[in-house]
Amino acid sequence: MEINEPAVAYGKRKYTIAEYLELENASEVKHEYYQGEIFAMAGAKLPHIIINKNLMILSGNKLKGNKCQPYGNDTRIWIKKNTLFTYPDLTIICGKPESRNDDDFNFLNPVVIFELLSKSTESYDRGSKFDLYKEIPTLKEYILVDSESITIEAWFLNENGDWALRQYNNLGQSLELPSLGISIELQEIYQDVNF
Repeated sequence: MEINEPAVAYGKRKYTIAEYLELENASEVKHEYYQGEIFAMAGAKLPHIIINKNLMILSGNKLKGNKCQPYGNDTRIWIKKNTLFTYPDLTIICGKPESRNDDDFNFLNPVVIFELLSKSTESYDRGSKFDLYKEIPTLKEYILVDSESITIEAWFLNENGDWALRQYNNLGQSLELPSLGISIELQEIYQDVNF
């Protein structure tokens, strides 16, 4: 999903988490929440939609029967430490999904998060959002998939506990997801996408 600048409709008012959740549960449009501000999320272009569908199917097939499962872009993640509520393009949770107050809406324990890049979200997803995601205790990998070129940046926690980067830019390569013990061919990720 793409994120816009802070939603004009909500002005400069600060919202509590309870107010945000009440508004969000009644809304047909998804919004992110961060430190009292609400951000509207825009729809996605066709390449973004196709890549996201491919990733959901491919990861689902690779993880079939596994304790780790993929969840789509309607899955809301909550980071208690920094108050971010967000909807990653694809989230993989291992074991039982844990949620805020056992509400089955605001999940706490993603192991892998995928974000699909577009011009409007690229700097946010690479910068501030990644910094916020780093505060998720269970997160092991953060995958940025470009929806406008064959480019994947795979961030992972290395053996020293530092974030390291693997880059992919060739359809002959396979995206390695060590925390899940699987790999996915780039040719399959970008299948049916016309640049």
